[in-house]
Amino acid sequence: MNHLSKTTNISSVSHIRLKNGLLSIWAQIVKYRYMYLLTLPGFIYLLLFKFVPMWGLIIAFQNYNPFKGISGSEWVGLKHFLELFNDTKFYMMLRNTLLINLFGLIFYFPIPILLALMLNEVRHDIFKKLNQSIVYMPHFLSWVIVASMTFFVLSTDIGIINKIIYSFGHEPFPFLTKVNYFWGIITAQTIWKEAGWGTIIFLAAVAGVDPQRYEAAVVDGASRFRQIWHITLPAIRPTIVILLILRLGNMADVGFEQVLLMLNPLVSEVGEVFDTYTFTQGIMRGQFSIGVAVGFFKGFVGLIFVMASNYIVKKLGYEGIY
Repeated sequence: MNHLSKTTNISSVSHIRLKNGLLSIWAQIVKYRYMYLLTLPGFIYLLLFKFVPMWGLIIAFQNYNPFKGISGSEWVGLKHFLELFNDTKFYMMLRNTLLINLFGLIFYFPIPILLALMLNEVRHDIFKKLNQSIVYMPHFLSWVIVASMTFFVLSTDIGIINKIIYSFGHEPFPFLTKVNYFWGIITAQTIWKEAGWGTIIFLAAVAGVDPQRYEAAVVDGASRFRQIWHITLPAIRPTIVILLILRLGNMADVGFEQVLLMLNPLVSEVGEVFDTYTFTQGIMRGQFSIGVAVGFFKGFVGLIFVMASNYIVKKLGYEGIY
């Protein structure tokens, strides 16, 4: 009887705590109702365009027939995943996808940070805003335009660089058809197009640094470089860490339009990635289930990278994303 009485008391206490917790949460929602109201459009957007479409992942486990729909299509379990893993191109696509992203991580990711630090050092407001506008501009160009500009610069026939090479008496060099140059060209395009736009978050983080810290550093005789190294960089380090984790979460994603426009049969060995494979199999050949299975696999790889990087970052003493 005593044991039963203790169990009942524990259950009652747990119920009371749960009720009080729910009331506390509701009180917070009522208190900050206007703040939650501001987040409502974003929440609806995530719900409709991010969570509801996840229902379509079921297609990866079916022989999906558009005429029968999800409910009428045949279930095949892990068949499409096994087909993907046994495909002769799988490891080639995995290598290309990870290495293109690794190139971006090494060569692209630091550029917006350095560019933001340089822009922050510009003291003339008009000149600073002009430079910001110039470096932001490429972001708004489509990949079709960027690919066309690349062709205009590097192609064998009309490329400016090859015309200069030819003027010195040498044969034109096939930059766009050499496998050794493909990843470098993709990375250079990404840097040119997105580096300026990537400075926005870092400039906002730099703007949040307390000016009194710089004033104290000046009194101590610190140079501008010392101020950047000992004040600015440590202050924006949490932002850098968060963006690095998010970047690692996209290690299985490569810009589909960019790669598709630059791809040709001579560089397919280093240019074929999961995104182009999804396009050819899922859209061109109508194998929707294979395409969804590839997307499911990419999401799983991204999840592993996010969890692993977040764990390592927290072990190193930094604040992760969760």
